[in-house]
Amino acid sequence: MAIHPTAIVDAGAEIGDNVEIGPFAIIKDNVCIGARTRIGAYVMIDHYTEIGPDCVIYPYAAVGGDPQDLKFRGEKSWLKVGRKTIIREFATLHRGTGLGGGLTSVGEENLLMAYCHVAHDCHTGKAVILSNNATLAGHVTLGDHVIVGGLAAVHQFVKVGNHAYIGGKSAVVKDIPPYVIASGDRATLHGLNKVGLRRREFPEESLKHLKQAYRILFRYGLTLKEGIERVRASVEPTPEVSAFIDFIKNSDRGITR
Repeated sequence: MAIHPTAIVDAGAEIGDNVEIGPFAIIKDNVCIGARTRIGAYVMIDHYTEIGPDCVIYPYAAVGGDPQDLKFRGEKSWLKVGRKTIIREFATLHRGTGLGGGLTSVGEENLLMAYCHVAHDCHTGKAVILSNNATLAGHVTLGDHVIVGGLAAVHQFVKVGNHAYIGGKSAVVKDIPPYVIASGDRATLHGLNKVGLRRREFPEESLKHLKQAYRILFRYGLTLKEGIERVRASVEPTPEVSAFIDFIKNSDRGITR
């Protein structure tokens, strides 16, 4: 380990092998930091926080703080950050609440850029990117490979499906289906995330079927129930189409149109 002499590390913290902790960082009790993680100067890691291996936390980030929820009464709750996640300067990540399940989780290989906020009881999947100043309100769920543009805000309890892209300065108040682009205030859909899907090597045949499903659901003027029935009757049920339909069908908050 390489711990700067000005860092304050509580005796109750568990520090893995080859961890680096920079000047004036504060690591509180009941913190677990995985092997080879690097923590920059002036970082605060609050109690009941677990950081996976091979993460990088840049200066002035505040990780594991109390939830900004008036219903929080000091109950034990956790923040867990997956392996190889990068947290940039001044980002804030808060623990969960008892009413929200007691856990905020950030998935593997996430990139949280400067000034991002991940509120209590949020959950992000693998390889999520939050651009500068992106904000997640409480209880937000992001699927794998979601990208949230700079200055975008996601309303509490919203769910965003896998491989979705949210444009900068968007205000997202309803669920975003997988595989799509959404942007605007309030956010609306703007087609499939074709560039992202091709970068991740989705077959052209899968994109064709997704496009058919998208057009039926969002371009034909049908209700979602009518659209789902027509997609099931006329579009090949590939895994991507099935995931697309299931997400829409199971939405509690309502779907962005």
